[in-house]
Amino acid sequence: MAKEQKTSENLSVEERLKSLYELQTVLSEIDRIKIIRGELPIEVQDLEDDIARLHTRISNFNNDIEELRRKLVDEKNAIEEAQAKIARYKEQLDNVKNNREFDILTKEVEFQTLEIELCEKHINEFNRAIENKKVEIEKTSVDLADREHILEDKKRELEEIVSETRQDEERLREKAKSLEPRIDERTLNAFKRIRKNARNGLGVVYIQRDACGGCFNRIPPQKQIEIKMHKKIIVCEYCGRIMIDPELAGIKPDEAPSKK
Repeated sequence: MAKEQKTSENLSVEERLKSLYELQTVLSEIDRIKIIRGELPIEVQDLEDDIARLHTRISNFNNDIEELRRKLVDEKNAIEEAQAKIARYKEQLDNVKNNREFDILTKEVEFQTLEIELCEKHINEFNRAIENKKVEIEKTSVDLADREHILEDKKRELEEIVSETRQDEERLREKAKSLEPRIDERTLNAFKRIRKNARNGLGVVYIQRDACGGCFNRIPPQKQIEIKMHKKIIVCEYCGRIMIDPELAGIKPDEAPSKK
């Protein structure tokens, strides 16, 4: 770290500005590579999120079905238990000694019969729910298969683009990394902050036809003279970008693009 600070301190403001513009050029090339990839990385991530969501949905449906099947077993067991009680009560009816016992046993048989009807109603409801869940699983599985197919195509397309640009991007990132020690920490941090907030990723721009190359607001003559002197870091009072003169960027004034 000490070595990096010494390196940047030993460079003049002009040399730092040159390094800063070179860094901007390298990072713009990396941005260009990202543009070539387009929205594919985001699309791939969105598809992966959707697929994970669909897997979770199918899993939840299967869990619901298992729970419904457990309830079906409970209802069937309850029916068997009620039928056993009815058989026992009917057997007791053959040996009743008075009307009171007869009424009690008769009511128990009626109650257990109603319990059986209620259980059968629940069984029908659970079976319908299971069938509905199976239909939802089938629909979701079709949707899942479609998205997995699309994801496979998108990944293949992205991999082809990445493989074509990987070496260039790695080379550019290494170059950018080697340039950073030639810029003082304060200026570098300011540059990164400006780049992050700039729509086109430009943190350093050169003067174009007496105007800022970033926002195209006119620069006063005295300010242009100060920029050409390379004695200090000067930023645009409108957009905050660091400004340099075209010659420092290796561009002759008559080659600078006109403002549109």
